[in-house]
Amino acid sequence: MKFDAKMLTLYAVTDRSWLHGRTLAEVVEEVILGGATMVQLREKDKTPDEILASAREIAPVCKKYGVPFIMNDSIELARAAGADGVHLGQSDVPGDNVRELAGDLILGLSANTVESAKRAQALGADYLGVGAVFGTTTKHDARHLSPEALREITSAVDVPVVAIGGIHADNILQLTGCGMQGAAVVSALFAQDDPRQAARDLRHKAERMRQEDESNENN
Repeated sequence: MKFDAKMLTLYAVTDRSWLHGRTLAEVVEEVILGGATMVQLREKDKTPDEILASAREIAPVCKKYGVPFIMNDSIELARAAGADGVHLGQSDVPGDNVRELAGDLILGLSANTVESAKRAQALGADYLGVGAVFGTTTKHDARHLSPEALREITSAVDVPVVAIGGIHADNILQLTGCGMQGAAVVSALFAQDDPRQAARDLRHKAERMRQEDESNENN
């Protein structure tokens, strides 16, 4: 699947801890129907076989709706699952040949400084995941990035940037003016009683955020 920056508008990152009796595939379908433009499978405490089982559960859902399916942390698992792409944290990058290893997979890399963002771009990333923008409960060592720091990062690179970390419907518009292409969201989708409506609301606000940034750039 060819990467397009608009795929980052509402980037859904899975979290099984919020399913409450629903299947992962059911919730993924709901967030896609609400407007999610990309889905990442994030399974931090599972074995490779368990991760592949989850991937095979939701990959057909993403394919049904033409939404890119991204695997977290491992190029090998992404290939085994038939994913459209892979997202790697800074500690997961296997080497300077990561672009070669990823091949035609969409490649996302994490960054939290101008220096790490420039390196990720040089390594051939299609997009950068930058955060944590509002703090997060999913990564205990993540540091909060100020709006000024976010603007410095987006101004320093040419590849699109998606914000992540503590983003929800009540704070997403605070990212306006930071140069973000979109927002990556976890609990604000997967912890909601109505994930479809939550996605619909977040998609609307994410598009508004980007459109305001584009309008300001053209003025």
